[in-house]
Amino acid sequence: MALPRVLTIAGTDPTGGAGIQADIKAISEAGGFPLSVTTALVAQNTHGVRSIHTPPQEFLVAQLDAVFEDVTVDAVKIGMLGTADTIATVANYLAQHPIPIVLDPVMVSTSGHRLLDAEAEAALREFCAQATVVTPNLKELAVLAEAPEATTLDEAIDQAAALARRWDTTFIVKGGHLGGTHADNALVTPEGSVSRVPCPRIDTPHTHGTGCSLSSSLATRLLIDATPAQALAWSTRWLAEAIRHGADLHVGSGNGPVDHSHRSRRLAEAASAQPWPLPTELSPIPESDDSWAAGPWTRALWSLAQRPLEETHRLSFIEELAQGTLPREDFLFYLAQDSHYLLSYSRTLARVASRCDHPEHSIAWARSAAACLEEEAQLHRSELGTLTEEVSPVTLAYTSFLAAAADSHYAEAAAAVLPCYWIYAHVGMHLRAATHSDHPYAPWLHTYGDAAFVEETHRAIERVEHALAEASPAQRVSAARAFVAACYFERDFFRQASCR
Repeated sequence: MALPRVLTIAGTDPTGGAGIQADIKAISEAGGFPLSVTTALVAQNTHGVRSIHTPPQEFLVAQLDAVFEDVTVDAVKIGMLGTADTIATVANYLAQHPIPIVLDPVMVSTSGHRLLDAEAEAALREFCAQATVVTPNLKELAVLAEAPEATTLDEAIDQAAALARRWDTTFIVKGGHLGGTHADNALVTPEGSVSRVPCPRIDTPHTHGTGCSLSSSLATRLLIDATPAQALAWSTRWLAEAIRHGADLHVGSGNGPVDHSHRSRRLAEAASAQPWPLPTELSPIPESDDSWAAGPWTRALWSLAQRPLEETHRLSFIEELAQGTLPREDFLFYLAQDSHYLLSYSRTLARVASRCDHPEHSIAWARSAAACLEEEAQLHRSELGTLTEEVSPVTLAYTSFLAAAADSHYAEAAAAVLPCYWIYAHVGMHLRAATHSDHPYAPWLHTYGDAAFVEETHRAIERVEHALAEASPAQRVSAARAFVAACYFERDFFRQASCR
């Protein structure tokens, strides 16, 4: 199926963060093929606009003709128009080429500077009635509503609802410029329905071009997702990730751009077929400051776990879980996969117990197998109710790997199941420390960060130390490889909810 062909009509930004340059990135990242028509050449950077050159209207029409005479355009996003003449030209042209229109009414800068004269503002108000969706910032919404700027999201929704009825068009209310810990968005229809999309506030100055990017992404997702509300939810989440990582770009010395392609790079890395760096030898580490290891062999294992552990801590899933801003659907997806995992993990632990010749250790593994079913599964049932989520490829790969390891020698089997204790406990203690009384996921975080689970982790580490001490050199290497592979599986298991 062909990609949605989405046209952006807007001004330029030579530093790439806003305008047509941002629109092209956003359309591509949202799953469309970008087309572009330039309304103005803008000399700007991350510090502001310096000069604007507006080409003749005849050239604007020539650009539009060149696109529409050759390409079937599925939707259009409109940004900076600048003058009443340009607004009239675009409005008249699109009236003859009816397609969905997402209008970003570039009227007022975030600093409050009016960007259009009175004649152009009046023309843009009329154009709003022609649009399918209008995406003003709060200052622009106030100008359109001829009212004071809203100070709460509910107040802004009321302003948008009145305009949506008046012009029979859908409005997007953006909460990014409000105070508080959230920057939620809302979709308001002419019929008065409101769909709110939660979004955590991100403390960063790197938000240059967010209005352009959201509207362009939305214009694309309207053609892909089942409902406009789902389109807004996708665009909001994508943009939040782009904002969160904007500072890492180091583009400009002012209010920099967002990282439009962070999601794509993250998903490409998650889908990489590059083999993990598994060890080819295992040497004991006799002394270290690590209080978790039970001896030289588990110290050696833990030293091998540091890279996947660090990568796990840096996951957006872990960061958002700690902050309590992880979307509920992501959390439920994770719990569903964890429930599938625990059912299989219980059987694997029972298999490890059967391969262990040390009676006391064998009993301990068997008790752990029962605990997976009795305690953690009960927590999941209380959160999930009836489990309906299918097992994911990541979950299936991890559980299959553990089942295969459990059919190897005892040291490898024991080492393979250890990261589910050690990595979970390490991450769980970090997450538990971040919880507060009204944290939405506190019960689950307390389960994996509490003293009982930490103590059971220490006992498991001791059993693996004993297994490695009695193993042959070749068995220790295969055990170390299984341990490190399981560490990477743990990372990917956490990451998968963010990769859907």
